[in-house]
Amino acid sequence: MYDYLIVGSGLFGAVCARELTNRGKKCLVIEKRSHIGGNIYTENIEGINVHRYGAHIFHTSDKTVWEYVNKFAEFNNYVNCPVARYHDECYNLPFNMNTFTKLWPDVFTPAEAEARIAKERGEAYVEAPQNLEEQAINLVGKTIYEKLVKGYTEKQWGKKCTELPAFIIRRLPVRFTFDNNYFNDRYQGIPIGGYTQMIERMLEGVEVRLNCDFFAHKCEFLQETQHVIYTGAIDRYFDYCYGPLEYRSVRFETEVIDMPNFQGNAVVNYTAAEVPFTRIIEHKHFEFGTQPKTVISREYSSAWKPGDEPYYPVNDEKNGNLYAKYRALAEEEKNVVFGGRLGQYKYYDMDDVIMSAFEMLKTLK
Repeated sequence: MYDYLIVGSGLFGAVCARELTNRGKKCLVIEKRSHIGGNIYTENIEGINVHRYGAHIFHTSDKTVWEYVNKFAEFNNYVNCPVARYHDECYNLPFNMNTFTKLWPDVFTPAEAEARIAKERGEAYVEAPQNLEEQAINLVGKTIYEKLVKGYTEKQWGKKCTELPAFIIRRLPVRFTFDNNYFNDRYQGIPIGGYTQMIERMLEGVEVRLNCDFFAHKCEFLQETQHVIYTGAIDRYFDYCYGPLEYRSVRFETEVIDMPNFQGNAVVNYTAAEVPFTRIIEHKHFEFGTQPKTVISREYSSAWKPGDEPYYPVNDEKNGNLYAKYRALAEEEKNVVFGGRLGQYKYYDMDDVIMSAFEMLKTLK
């Protein structure tokens, strides 16, 4: 008999397994995939730690969380400075003075950049924006929107910006400094040796079963354990009784290239609509690799259907109402708690996942 069955070996499940084991609880972690780590799984290809499910950069301003992950991994000093490519032009992200001085050759100072953006916003301002396009132009004006927002956003969501609700973009980060650091957080980096090693250390001394589908043996598992921590999709747990929640999915084309440096940066976004992928990840740059070959992943945003890997919840009113129904069912479940991005139908950064796990652990005996 196990004290806790933990469904899913991603970051949320691994934190719970580690902390409950430290309390003396007997835990079993089951994972339907052939590997641990969920979407932060990294695999070694040509001596490079490849982020199998897309780029994951750890960043946080919470010292407790930072000290916690450093128990399980040594982090390098990687700073996320993505680049946006629009046709034959390259721009720094987030939108900052390096971006503005290249967009507008007559802009050199923060005051000039602010004035230019304010002018463009005023020329097309809509009092009550009805769609994402109107909202984005209200925030940053037409030039930034056309080159750096429109095409990328339409590829992400599979819809025209005029068909997307305004609330999707509540703000766009604009900085009037020459600072390319994408995040404002105090702590940032990548685990040296990859995320998989970090999860392995979290799960030391914990029984883990891979290629194990919870739903194929649900009754048996529930008989073997006193409590369940479920990190899978909440609608799947209830057999989609109210219908499936919506997600956007992502697919990757990963390629080994016989050259030491393909694009000179870990992340390059492709913002033109006619380029089918949203970005290219060159994995070696996350860890300052010097290998003779390199590995890149082209990332394509795609529609999701049950059976596909869900990535981003579609947080509109319809899905919010649907999730509320599933959450009500979840609250009625005895000895089962739901956590993580799929269990709580919420987009989480990695530090948010850990903080959410900490909060849940406070409620567990």
